[in-house]
Amino acid sequence: MGNQGNLTSNKTTLLKNIVTRFHHTSISHWCSCSKTISDEKYQDPFQLGRKDLKNLYEDIKKELLVSAAELKEMCDYYFDGKGKAFRPMIVVLMARACNIHHNNSKEVQASQRSVAIIAEMIHTASLVHDDVIDDANSRRGKRTLNQIWGERKAVLAGDFILSAASVALARIGNTTIVSVLTQVIEDLVRGEFLQLGSKENENERFAHYLEKTFKKTASLIANSCKAVSILGCPDPKVHEIAYQYGKNVGIAFQLIDDVLDFTSCADHLGKPTAADLKLGLATGPVLFACRQFPEMNAMIMRRFSKPGDVERAWKYVLQSDGVQQTTYLAQRYCHAATREIRKLRPSPEREALVHLTEMVLMRDK
Repeated sequence: MGNQGNLTSNKTTLLKNIVTRFHHTSISHWCSCSKTISDEKYQDPFQLGRKDLKNLYEDIKKELLVSAAELKEMCDYYFDGKGKAFRPMIVVLMARACNIHHNNSKEVQASQRSVAIIAEMIHTASLVHDDVIDDANSRRGKRTLNQIWGERKAVLAGDFILSAASVALARIGNTTIVSVLTQVIEDLVRGEFLQLGSKENENERFAHYLEKTFKKTASLIANSCKAVSILGCPDPKVHEIAYQYGKNVGIAFQLIDDVLDFTSCADHLGKPTAADLKLGLATGPVLFACRQFPEMNAMIMRRFSKPGDVERAWKYVLQSDGVQQTTYLAQRYCHAATREIRKLRPSPEREALVHLTEMVLMRDK
């Protein structure tokens, strides 16, 4: 019991050391990479994608045009223009990079921009449904739909956003694109079912976690990138490059999200920390920590349901190298994404997508 008191007293120090070390490493790596690219070539992804995303949320609201005042208010709640539009930004940058690679076209096609809109709608609908499943009370620093309007109405609002995205998808008029993007919706459902299960075997457990991560987070980015590449370039090799880039960035994004659940304060992250543990979920930091503290196995299998499990697991993670190992894994996925995108012809958009991998590693919320 004396050790438990020491763990509590060292918790803040450990946390600060972990965050400082990783942010220092990432920033150093970022600076060294930036030096290899001239100021003219380097483009901030958000600045470069801004003109293609102008009026993005207004256009989404047009897709969600409804007469019912309450449903409209619910749909508008998350599409308030305050989000970073991370997924649409990747999609339009990939569209430009593929168009330039194919025929040096510097314009984003209307159908490619529609994919960016649809991606954000599918993503938001999945957040609404996730919040209901998780009984979450905050998202992006504000109250969730289910907290304000109740679970039933929140589910219906998520369904409505998803149906509006499907209508917009059909309007593109390309059966291949429909097939690619409907795969995302199937993956989201399958990923949610995977999240409900656990694996006894350690290796199976980690594979299960990565498969869930792909289906719930990375599939949307991967398939959206693939869709715009199909619309802009007939070469199947380019389609695979776009898909692999999106897949690797998407997995890295979620791995860092899982790290932030342990290293970011609740106010900064926009949701409660240790939220995954409280939901009974064993993410990367926990699975890595379990290798050093095998006593966590029983807690993982019972989904941290006994009193004190969440607190004990939290302390074990901070005592272990779980956060470090998950961050290193995210770095490997980002390096894989960079290798893929560099196969395309050089362009400002290609370089922005390279730098985006660094931003994924450096983000703190």
